[in-house]
Amino acid sequence: MTRFFGARRALGLAAALMVAIAPASARAQDFINVLTGGTSGVYYPLGVALSKIYGEKVKNARPTVQATKASVENLQLLQQAKGEVAFTLGDSLAAAWKGDEEAGFKTPLKKLRGITAIYPNYIQIVASKDSGIKTLADLKGKRLSVGAPKSGTELNARAVLAAAGMSYKDLSKVEYLPFAESVELMKNRQLDATLQSAGLGVASLRDLATSVEIVVVEVPADVVDKAGAPFVKATIPANTYTGQTAPVPAAAVLNYLVTHEGMKEETVYEMTKAIYENLGDLSAAHAAARSIKLEGAMEGMPIPLHPGAARYLKEKGLKVGS
Repeated sequence: MTRFFGARRALGLAAALMVAIAPASARAQDFINVLTGGTSGVYYPLGVALSKIYGEKVKNARPTVQATKASVENLQLLQQAKGEVAFTLGDSLAAAWKGDEEAGFKTPLKKLRGITAIYPNYIQIVASKDSGIKTLADLKGKRLSVGAPKSGTELNARAVLAAAGMSYKDLSKVEYLPFAESVELMKNRQLDATLQSAGLGVASLRDLATSVEIVVVEVPADVVDKAGAPFVKATIPANTYTGQTAPVPAAAVLNYLVTHEGMKEETVYEMTKAIYENLGDLSAAHAAARSIKLEGAMEGMPIPLHPGAARYLKEKGLKVGS
């Protein structure tokens, strides 16, 4: 009988030990799915680099990268916990938090949590030289691609055109296409221009500029002012693209990395730390990442920070609120 109870006690201790060990083994299943955008944009190569960093720097992480239609889809997936970290444009993020149905959000996405501001997206309107387009007003009656459906780029297109006193009705044709597909149609003379909201030097526009003569269309300061926050005045430097020999005034809007409330504080702390301790690797993946600065991490953040991100940023001396 004593042996029986002794055996039971041993089994009980073994079971307790297994329970104690379980959380550590469970952490080995901490998937971090990075939601990006189209493969020819900036989000995707940065997402690949971020995934590699997480795999090396975040304990027991199993990162993956998912190509998506970008901002709007990313935020909807995060709300459903179908991703752990996502790239998004600031205006899309603000619209998601408020529940702007016109922007693609039927209800407020209140599970979203911020990690950090990253780099600005430039609203880059590029026309073929043959199209005769030189100004925003010249887009009237022309064929324009405005980005993938339910993308941050498409929301930017609506906002900039509206600020210039135009709408899609003023165009002869509107195509809702990702960056690479837009460029292919321009090469085949089936489109006159493409609007792409992306970091400077985006691969799709570099490809276009080496294939056809282009004009980078100015977004004047008064149009940016009319568009209002979160749009800011910016300049596309000369020689960003082949044949673009002069700087071009433009509009820009900040990008953010975001997560959801269900993520563990420690995991998001490690994710945030990994970003800022490996900025060189992100910059090597795409030049747009050179604009990521720790001091700008909270700039314009339209949603609450995740506690893990807040802890890291506080440790670095940033004021992140209560």
